[in-house]
Amino acid sequence: MKKIFLILLVIISSFPIAFSVQAEGASLYLSPASGTFFVGSTFDISIFVNTGGENINAVEINLKFDPTKLQVASPTAGKSFIEVWVSQPTFSNTKGQMSFIGGLPSPGIKTSAGLVSTITLRAISPGKTSILFLDSSKVLRNDPEGTNILTSMGRGVYTLLIPPPEGPKVFSPTHPDQNKWYKNNNPTISWEREEGVTDFSFSFDQDPAGFPDNTPEGEHTSVSFSDVGGGMWYFHVKARKAKVWGGMSHYLVRIDTTPPAVFTPTVEPSPKTTERQPLVSFITTDALSGMDYYQLKYIDITPERKEEISGFFTEVSSPYKLPSLEIGKYLVIVRAYDIAGNWREGKAEIQIFPEGIFLTKRGIQFREITLPWWIVFVILLVILLLVLLYFSKRYRDLLRRERGELDGIEKKLGKEKEKLIIERVKREARKKEIEREKEILRKMRLERDELERKLRELSEKKKILELKKAQLFEKKIRLEQTLDGIKKKENQIETGKAIEEKEKFARLPGEKQKIEKMRWEIEDKRREIEKERWHLEDEKNEIESQIKEIDLKYQRILEEKNNLKEKTKEIDQALKSMTEISNFNTL
Repeated sequence: MKKIFLILLVIISSFPIAFSVQAEGASLYLSPASGTFFVGSTFDISIFVNTGGENINAVEINLKFDPTKLQVASPTAGKSFIEVWVSQPTFSNTKGQMSFIGGLPSPGIKTSAGLVSTITLRAISPGKTSILFLDSSKVLRNDPEGTNILTSMGRGVYTLLIPPPEGPKVFSPTHPDQNKWYKNNNPTISWEREEGVTDFSFSFDQDPAGFPDNTPEGEHTSVSFSDVGGGMWYFHVKARKAKVWGGMSHYLVRIDTTPPAVFTPTVEPSPKTTERQPLVSFITTDALSGMDYYQLKYIDITPERKEEISGFFTEVSSPYKLPSLEIGKYLVIVRAYDIAGNWREGKAEIQIFPEGIFLTKRGIQFREITLPWWIVFVILLVILLLVLLYFSKRYRDLLRRERGELDGIEKKLGKEKEKLIIERVKREARKKEIEREKEILRKMRLERDELERKLRELSEKKKILELKKAQLFEKKIRLEQTLDGIKKKENQIETGKAIEEKEKFARLPGEKQKIEKMRWEIEDKRREIEKERWHLEDEKNEIESQIKEIDLKYQRILEEKNNLKEKTKEIDQALKSMTEISNFNTL
C-alpha cells in the first residue's frame, strides 16, 4: 500500500506546484455521522475532507468497521473530487476494512466539504456499531514534500434494529427482551392472532433475513424449542387470512449457555509469602454475551484452625487487594459472570508465613518449611553422638601419638642408617654417570673434528672449482675474441654483388674468366672461415657446458657445507649443555 501511495505522489508531483500558507490542518468526516437503520436494509455514507484552508493534491483513506454488523454492498467511487485513482476502492467484508487512494494535479483543491466517495452498506445484525478512520489515513498538502496535514478524524456511530413487525405481534415469556442475553436454551415464542386468521407459518434460524415457507403450521399461537445452541436466533412468523399470506414478523432471541473461559487467579508477590495483604489478579473472556462482573471470597483452610465461613461472595475488580490476613492457609475463589448469567470459578491457594524462624506445635518453621519435633530430637541425638565420638577419637589419638613418638625415634635411627647407605650408592652412581658423560663428550668432540675436516676438504674443492671456472671463463673470452676476428674477415671478403658489378663492365673473354676464378677463390675462402668459425663456436659451447657443470657442483658443495655447519653448530650446543651438566654433577 505504501509503495502505491509513493507512485501516486510521483504522478501528482509531475504537475506544477502551487505553494500555500499553512493553516489549521485538514480533517476527515463521515456523513451522516449517525443514524438508525433496520437489519436487512442498505444505507449510504459519504466520506468528506475539509482541507482547513490548505491546497491538497492527494488523500489516502483507510476505514475500519465491524464485519459482524455491516457489510459493504457497493464501494464505487461515484461522484468525487478525485481525478487520479491509484486503484479502484478496495474493501474486505471479512476483515472489515475499506481503502481509497487518489489525488488531483496542481494546484489541487481547497474546500471545506470535498466528497471523496459514497459507500453503500448493508445492516446484517442488530446492535450499535461504529465506522472509524485508521491512523494510516493521510491528507497531503500540495507542496514539494507532500506534507501530511491531517489533524482530526471523525467517526460514524449507527444503531441497527430488527425491522418492525409486518405480521403478527410476537413476544416471549422466557426471553422477553430482544436486546438481552439469556442462559435459558429452551425458549418459548408466542404471537397474537387476529380475527379471520386461519393458519400460521414460522421458522427459527440464525439468519436475520430469513423467512418461513408457505406451508401452514396450524392455528396455535405459541411454540417451544429445546436445547437450542448458543448465539443469536431469529423467529420468523407470518399469518394467512382469506387464503392470502400476510407480512412477516421477526423476533430476536439471544442465548448463551457457555460459561466464561477457564482461568486461574494469580497472586502477587507469590502464593507463598510473608505479605499479609497479597494482590489477587484475574481475567477471562466469554465467546458470546461477553463478560459482566467478578465476585470473590476467601476461606481459611489452616489445618490447626477450624474452617471459617467467609460469608457471601463480594463483587470486585482485578487486581484486588485482600484484607490483612493472619498466618495460615487460605483458599481464594473468584467467580466470573458473563452477561447471560453463566459463571465459572477460578481458585488459588495462598499461604501466609511469619517473618524469620518460629516454634509451633508441629515443630520449627521457616516460611513454607516446617521441621517436625521428632526430626529435631533425632538431629540433637545425632549431634550428641558425634560429640562423644569426637572426644573418644581425641583420646585414642593422644595414646596413638605417644606410641608413635617412640616408634618415630626408632624409625629415625633406621632412616639415618638407610640414608647413609643410599648416599653411598648415589655417589657411586654419580661417579659412573660422570664417566659416561665424559665418554659422550669425547665422542662428540671426535665427531666435531671429523666435520671440521670435511669442511676443510669442501673448501679445497670449492677453491679448485673456482680456479677451474676462472680458467674456463678466460678461455671463453679468448674464443669470443677469435670469433670476433673471424667475423671481421668475413665482412672484408668481397661479396657476390660486387663480382656481378665487375662482370657487367667486363668485355674481353679473359676478363670474364678472371672474374669467375676470383668468385671461386672467394667462395673457398668463405668456406674455410665458416669452418673455422663453427669449430670455435663448438668449442665455446663445450666451455659453457663445463661452466654450468662446475656451477652445479659448486652449488652442491655450498649446500653440503651449510649442512655440515648446521651439524657443527648443533654439536657445539650439545657440547656446551653436556659440559655444564658434567660440571654440575662434579660439584
